[in-house]
Amino acid sequence: MVLKGKSIIVTGASSGIGAAAARLFAQSGGKVTLGARRGDRLAALVDEITQTGGEAVCLAGDVGDAVYAEELVSLAETAFGGLDAAFNNAGVTGDMGPLPEMADATWHQVLATNLTSGFFAAKHQIPALRRRGGGSIVFTSSFVGHTIGLPGMAAYASAKAGLIGLAQVLAAEHGPEGIRVNALLPGGTNTEMAGDDPEAIEWIKGLHALKRMAEPLEIAQAAQFLISDQASFVTGTAMIADGGNSINKT
Repeated sequence: MVLKGKSIIVTGASSGIGAAAARLFAQSGGKVTLGARRGDRLAALVDEITQTGGEAVCLAGDVGDAVYAEELVSLAETAFGGLDAAFNNAGVTGDMGPLPEMADATWHQVLATNLTSGFFAAKHQIPALRRRGGGSIVFTSSFVGHTIGLPGMAAYASAKAGLIGLAQVLAAEHGPEGIRVNALLPGGTNTEMAGDDPEAIEWIKGLHALKRMAEPLEIAQAAQFLISDQASFVTGTAMIADGGNSINKT
């Protein structure tokens, strides 16, 4: 019960890493406020968590909307008396391709969902954490744009790299208040975002030293460490959980 009693926001919670994190955090004693665009999936997950003895509420919306970010914090404070942590996990890859051929709309969408959402989230989460006397924020970044530049992913890499810079500055600014901020960098993970093309999946597996992809729970466990008091002296990091992708050349 490493998260016992902690009120935690999880975005991107309708599937993949976010859904796995929501279940894990609740099983570990956390009280979770879940956000994502797909309200039906969120509601089903809340039902699943509460039926197994956990505590969860949800609100559907777009993380790229500043008002929604504020509403998620308000819901967490209303439902659970405050906010202790946030796993800002929502993200999209967008349409991939060479930068000269990229539509302006793709660039703006990917940055809004992956990076600007982090700004909106932190802007409203930090005052709530301050009211609790401290806490933890984790952003889901990526090895793409940090240790590897994958062709066709300029917008995604730029946004995810930006989250690392954001985490570092926020960690420095708010460390004296007991607020820790970190970025988590997963490797390839078995989620809807990875697609279902067998050849593509095998290629992704081969990028990793472990020659496999992560299961969503494995990344959720890394996020739980960063959120929990077990990481009480960890802040401003870009924590890689990529199965050796960053160091693999074979």
